[in-house]
Amino acid sequence: MVRHGEVENPTGILYGRLPGFGLSELGRRQALIVAEHLSGNDVAHVVASPLERAQQTAGPITDSHRLTLATDDQLIEADNKFEGQRVAVGDGALRSPRHWPQLHNPFLPSWGEPYLRIAHRMLGAVHRARHRAEGREAVCVSHQLPIWTLRRFLEGKRLWHDPRRRQCSLASITSLMFEGERLIAIRYSEPAGASSPKVTGA
Repeated sequence: MVRHGEVENPTGILYGRLPGFGLSELGRRQALIVAEHLSGNDVAHVVASPLERAQQTAGPITDSHRLTLATDDQLIEADNKFEGQRVAVGDGALRSPRHWPQLHNPFLPSWGEPYLRIAHRMLGAVHRARHRAEGREAVCVSHQLPIWTLRRFLEGKRLWHDPRRRQCSLASITSLMFEGERLIAIRYSEPAGASSPKVTGA
């Protein structure tokens, strides 16, 4: 599972599933670094979220392995009612009382797609990718919240969490290792270097 690289987002909004948010110059460099990092792996299948930033991150990986990029809608970013707004702490939509009813249940969460639904659709995408890789390696390019939610689900942890503590930096790799159908290990790496998670990141 690869998180996409940095996005060009000068206005600092929660871009979510909005179109037109591609990689920044740094994000494109991060994508190349990840592709180089994976160049020696036995990758047989590369699939990405339909969003532009994920497709652009996956491009160099498919090129280096001479594969055709597949798209799976189930790898898409989580739905969020604050999409298109500024949501930084102390700023924007979260300061408006009219939005407070949407924040009443952080365990679901009430402002967006339920965590359990995210985990289930992501797990389905992982198994489809594994099947298409036919015993070799598959790369799924997705987004921070879906990847982190899936990881917590597989580790048997509660799905609600502090977003500031997600271990899923830009262009990071969360590796799921299987023996047959059994998950035996989860490993995390940052070949493009660490980056702090941002509320506006996705």
